[in-house]
Amino acid sequence: MIVVTGSVTARENSFQEVRRLSLEHVHRSRNEQGCISHAVHGDCENPLRLVFIEQWTDRATLVAHFAVPASRDFVRALQPLAAASPAIDIYQATRVEKL
Repeated sequence: MIVVTGSVTARENSFQEVRRLSLEHVHRSRNEQGCISHAVHGDCENPLRLVFIEQWTDRATLVAHFAVPASRDFVRALQPLAAASPAIDIYQATRVEKL
């Protein structure tokens, strides 16, 4: 399984648009082949920061997700609304135990 974490911090005057775009992206992405989960959360310590947590079946499905035109459009739309460059980390994960 592939786990993706990411975040974006909105400019103060653009948070609502960043939130709208992020929710639209998450809802669309959940329907893609290989998507196990895709969510966006608010940062409790920074109200302008949104955090993404994604799970994909494998690297190929994540690569396909990044190639979807709407995914690229989402990233481009965020750039002028963000206070800094969005962050993203990708991990190869194996579940050790389910508690």
